[in-house]
Amino acid sequence: LLTFIFLQPEIWSDVESAIRKAYDRTDQKILEKAAELGRGGSTAVTAILIDGIKLVVANIGDSRAVISKNGVAIQLSVDHEPSTERRLIEEKGGFVSNIPDVPRVDGQLAVARAFGDRSLKAHLSSEPDVADDVIDDDTESLILASDGLWKVMSNQEAVDLIKDMKDPQAAAKHLTEEAVARKSKDDISCIVVKFN
Repeated sequence: LLTFIFLQPEIWSDVESAIRKAYDRTDQKILEKAAELGRGGSTAVTAILIDGIKLVVANIGDSRAVISKNGVAIQLSVDHEPSTERRLIEEKGGFVSNIPDVPRVDGQLAVARAFGDRSLKAHLSSEPDVADDVIDDDTESLILASDGLWKVMSNQEAVDLIKDMKDPQAAAKHLTEEAVARKSKDDISCIVVKFN
C-alpha cells in the first residue's frame, strides 16, 4: 500500500488523490491474487507526514488513527461499520444483519470497507476516508492500530497508557501487551509515533 502511495505521480501535489488511487490499486492487486492469498481481506490505516508539519491519515474498516494533543485523544480516522453505511451496502444489493448483536455485511463481515473479501466485494468499498491535521507543539503522539486494540480500550485510555513513554516501539509493545491482558480476541497490530 505504501509503495503504491509513493508511486502515484501526484503524491506531492495532491496527496489525497494519490492515497485514494493507491488504496484502489492495492485492493485490485489483492483481488487479483485472491487464489493465492485466500478469500479473506484486510482493513488498513496509513499516515504520511509532510514537511514535519502536515499529517495525512487514511483508513478503511476499523483500523484507527488517534493523535494525542496536550494529553487529549483525537480520533482522525473513521470506523467503517455496516450499521453506519447500511444505505450504501443496500444500494449495492447487500444487506446488514445484526446477529448476534454485531452488524455484519451480508451476515458475514463486521466492517463495511476492506481490501479483498472477494465474495463480498460487490457490497463492500475500498474507498478510504482521508483526513489531515497539523503537527504542532501540542502534538505528543500518534497511534495507528487494528481493532484488536480498539475493541478493548478507548482512544483516551490508549493515549494515557503511553503518555510518559519516550520510546515509540516500547509504547506500541505496551499497548499490544495491555490489549492481550484485556483478553482481546482479534488481531493486534500497533504503531506509535512520538513527536517532540
